Amino acid sequence: MNEGKVDRILRAILGAVALVIAFVVVGGAAEVILWIIGGLLLLTAAAGVCLLYYPFHSSTKK
Repeated sequence: MNEGKVDRILRAILGAVALVIAFVVVGGAAEVILWIIGGLLLLTAAAGVCLLYYPFHSSTKK
């Protein structure tokens, strides 16, 4: 786990917002992109692991 509490909460909120926007507002390619981004944000928030943090040896967990 390399995500802190605030990081996970923000990812969950942003992921949910992206999915709502994809479902309600946009269509076409933008909808697909928002579904993917929203899903990834929710997945990383639930898992507590961001794979992009590993190559940079970064962590938001205290």
